Amino acid sequence: MHDICVIGSGAGAGPVIYELSKAGYKVVVLEKGPWIKTEDFTKDEMTATRRDAYIPRHEDEPQVIESPTSSGYKARSTDEGGSDFQNGSCVGGSSNFMSAYFHRLKPKDFRLLSEYGPINGANVVDWPISYDEMEPYYTKVESEVGVSGKVVEHKHLEPRSTPDFPYPPLNSNAVADWFVKAGSELGYNIIPAARGIISTPKKDRKACYHSNYCGSFGCASDAKGSSRAALIPQAVETGNCEILPNSKVFKLETNENGKVIKAHFYNQTGVAQEVEAKIFVVACQAIETSRLLLMSKSEQFPNGLANNSGQVGKNMIFAGGGAGSGILKYDDLSEEDAKALANKNTFVNRCLKDFYEIDDPTFEPCSTSEKGKVKGGTIDFLIEHSNPMPKAVRNKYDNGTLLYGSALKEKLITYFTDQKRVRFEIFCDWLPNDNCFVSLDKEVKDKWGDPVAKVRTGFHNRDIEIGNYLADKAMNVLKQMGAYEIGKSVTGNPPGNLIAGGCRFGNDPKTSVLNKDCRAHEVENLYVTDGSFMPTGGSAPHTFTIYANSFRVAEKIKEHISKI
Repeated sequence: MHDICVIGSGAGAGPVIYELSKAGYKVVVLEKGPWIKTEDFTKDEMTATRRDAYIPRHEDEPQVIESPTSSGYKARSTDEGGSDFQNGSCVGGSSNFMSAYFHRLKPKDFRLLSEYGPINGANVVDWPISYDEMEPYYTKVESEVGVSGKVVEHKHLEPRSTPDFPYPPLNSNAVADWFVKAGSELGYNIIPAARGIISTPKKDRKACYHSNYCGSFGCASDAKGSSRAALIPQAVETGNCEILPNSKVFKLETNENGKVIKAHFYNQTGVAQEVEAKIFVVACQAIETSRLLLMSKSEQFPNGLANNSGQVGKNMIFAGGGAGSGILKYDDLSEEDAKALANKNTFVNRCLKDFYEIDDPTFEPCSTSEKGKVKGGTIDFLIEHSNPMPKAVRNKYDNGTLLYGSALKEKLITYFTDQKRVRFEIFCDWLPNDNCFVSLDKEVKDKWGDPVAKVRTGFHNRDIEIGNYLADKAMNVLKQMGAYEIGKSVTGNPPGNLIAGGCRFGNDPKTSVLNKDCRAHEVENLYVTDGSFMPTGGSAPHTFTIYANSFRVAEKIKEHISKI
């Protein structure tokens, strides 16, 4: 029997695997996907982003997505086309393919209900822990996983136990300074953005090569702080950690006392096998975590494991916000500036947090809210992704006319050689609500015959209003820089790579699945350490907080198992 069985190997799993293995406990990791090595990752766009090589085939493992329409919700299987919410099925999970923007949550993010009050139609709650309890683990992520950047003073700077990040900022394109200058002219304080990417070597990991192939691509230097590169190798080196790739868990078995005793999984050839352990940790990304618990029914848990409260799968959250862009034309710049902008180093790593809290008497977020301070968000500035195909597709029309032949070639030459697209991305809270949840589909099965996840993606209108407010501020910056064709896109469509909730933690077993240690209220040896625990998501990508919480929970598990 193993001491710990961890299901999944991404950001929520890595710290537990790392800490418990180093502490001398026997850890087995069941990962649904393959173990892809650094040298096997490719920058080929067809492989990585067009053919979705790093996620399961839709015909093998579909999901059913219920999207809001003007007349209700429309369900569609991903096997029939459309977007999905599977982002990295391999050792290290989606942390292999993140862009690695690492923003800490602020103290107020842990007290959203207390700070800003209830919101009609949203299930906003305070966290059962404080920022102060999480802070040491943010610091640990910065050193153990590796975070680069520069801490500068700003009005929403969170308290820190260290004065700066352990790794200096990554090299950036000259346009980074132009963003700062334009923001200053508007009275905005645009500051450096931290990245979960090392700028100097760390053990066997090389420093970043400064390409713009982070999002959706595996890292060729292991500079990006994936669980696979930053944590799992050291766990394996202890001799206490066994990784079982291509192992798809389909049920957690409990005994008559309601304790988990076995994880049942299919191996690479489809043969059902099982693993026994003292403690089980589920961290297979929020949607799949809820799905696994809902499938793990028993006499004690007829509605799914740890789900006698009916809360498993409820209050899913994504990341609210949106994006926008503008064009900088080389002809409008000096020869020196044009050359600098065209540089292949496309990191910007600048952000605007002036509006993390909005204090604007002219802003009314929704008809049921009082005017005053409301929660805002983060704006990240960047240069468009290096992938050429979206650029080509974006230029296939001219005033509604489909281009082909010489006309298309000339437009593409202009786009690729005469200008550069600068962008912004917005992160604000996706408010939890009754129409954003995971259940099991009653008809669609995966290739093993198990029910797939059915995901309803309802959103709250305030998400859109906050997103538009922030986008307008970002567009002001692009305009001040002299950009053309400035636009924005702020919708209720959820991003496929920023998923949390479904097993929120809290003090009340009636309204939460996990206690503040991320142990199931109803199952004494079951923990959940991926983004499922988050009751609210904050105004930043979730990965940094998932890492920090997993390090925090690893300490709780060590205390627990030492008493068994």
